[in-house]
Amino acid sequence: MDAEAVSTGIPDGVICVAGLGVSGVAAARALAAAGRSVVVVEARDGESQRAAAAELAAAGVRVAFGTGLPAGAALVVTSPGWRPDHPLPAEAAARGVEVIGEVELAWRMRPPGAAPWLALTGTNGKTTAVRMLTSMLRAAGLSAVAVGNVGTPIVTAVAEPHDVLAVELSSFQLHWSATLAPAAAAVLNVAADHLDWHGSMEEYARAKGRVFERAGVVVHNADDAWSARLAAPYAAGPARTAAFTLGVPAAGMLGLVEDLLVDRAFVADPRGGAEELATLDDVRPLAPHNVANALAAAALARAHGVPAAAVRQGLRDHVPDPHRIAHVARVGGVDYVDDSKATNPHAAAASLAAYHSVVWVAGGQLKGADVEEVVRAAAGRLRGAVLLGADRARIRQALARHAANVPVVEVEGQETGVMDRVVTEAARLASPGDTVLLAPAGASLDMFAGYGARGDAFAGAVRRLAAAGTS
Repeated sequence: MDAEAVSTGIPDGVICVAGLGVSGVAAARALAAAGRSVVVVEARDGESQRAAAAELAAAGVRVAFGTGLPAGAALVVTSPGWRPDHPLPAEAAARGVEVIGEVELAWRMRPPGAAPWLALTGTNGKTTAVRMLTSMLRAAGLSAVAVGNVGTPIVTAVAEPHDVLAVELSSFQLHWSATLAPAAAAVLNVAADHLDWHGSMEEYARAKGRVFERAGVVVHNADDAWSARLAAPYAAGPARTAAFTLGVPAAGMLGLVEDLLVDRAFVADPRGGAEELATLDDVRPLAPHNVANALAAAALARAHGVPAAAVRQGLRDHVPDPHRIAHVARVGGVDYVDDSKATNPHAAAASLAAYHSVVWVAGGQLKGADVEEVVRAAAGRLRGAVLLGADRARIRQALARHAANVPVVEVEGQETGVMDRVVTEAARLASPGDTVLLAPAGASLDMFAGYGARGDAFAGAVRRLAAAGTS
């Protein structure tokens, strides 16, 4: 990317990049390649940070360890890890220096004729839906890549020769975005999450809703109150609007007719016409929330002109990511399922709803979220619960209020090896026909390196249980 490609939305002067994470390093490199003066500010001074600083120095980027705003800074490019009340963005705001994120930077650095963006956000399902979307676009013969909160750093991808970008956006990224104008945008769902970062449910939802502000096509989930509420202001135009539902679709919607995914929005005559896109058998893994993901992806693909055949082929080609309602094994007539990616109550509720008789493995860091509703809704299908992690007591209390007859086992300890005890206790509570479901409703960093490590620990413990039963 050369200097001519950089938008006038990036002022002259020193550009401060906050943090040496993946997005920060990518932003610093792109700005330096465009001839800008760049200083990266990094709060941590460790071996890996020093190594990254040395690599950036070779590209002409200076790294300052600390949290202060560099002298002469004209713009701050921050990362999701830096909250608005962090000293650096707070100091920038006090001095009148604009703060943006890497996604906003990428939008401003698009070269002439850059690929359009199809953007998607939501509390849960974002990565699955954006990967489904990418698969549909590729099935249509388009050069497409998943970027943003997943895959390639977006500031790198905008300089590459793609036909279209499938952009996953988190609430953090949207908070720091001001001028994004995707060709089409969708909000999958909105439920309490990251309230410790945003401060309130209203602020969190407002950040999600920013994806619609300049979108050419606004797509919302008719079954989700917040998604519909965020889209409502756009019903009168000028953006085109569409919705998706797990019910039978009305005109202007995508939805289900028996076992068919059907489009009544992006057809020649949406008032009376309908086009079959796929069947439920094409959606993997099959669960209600994953069907919603498929419909959202299909809506964005159809908004971009993707034919129905490519939607179906894209779903068939899609390979689910690990730790998303992944079947691990059947042991003694009991299924063990890893949905470690269910890191908030809304995701756990969707996962629990996919099974009829569940021994629930839950716990971790709730991040300020309320677990009352997920427990109340799932009480009738719970056969037992095994709790671990930092906030397990809050889940136990909710179970006592809403599912008092459900046996509950708490597994103490913060070491990662407790998962073998967790699985052993779950096996004792389960009967043939039950599902032992890891859907924690909380983040994993109290005990594990990430949700993937937590899911791997669960799967490993299940396999050891199976081996012990056959020895």
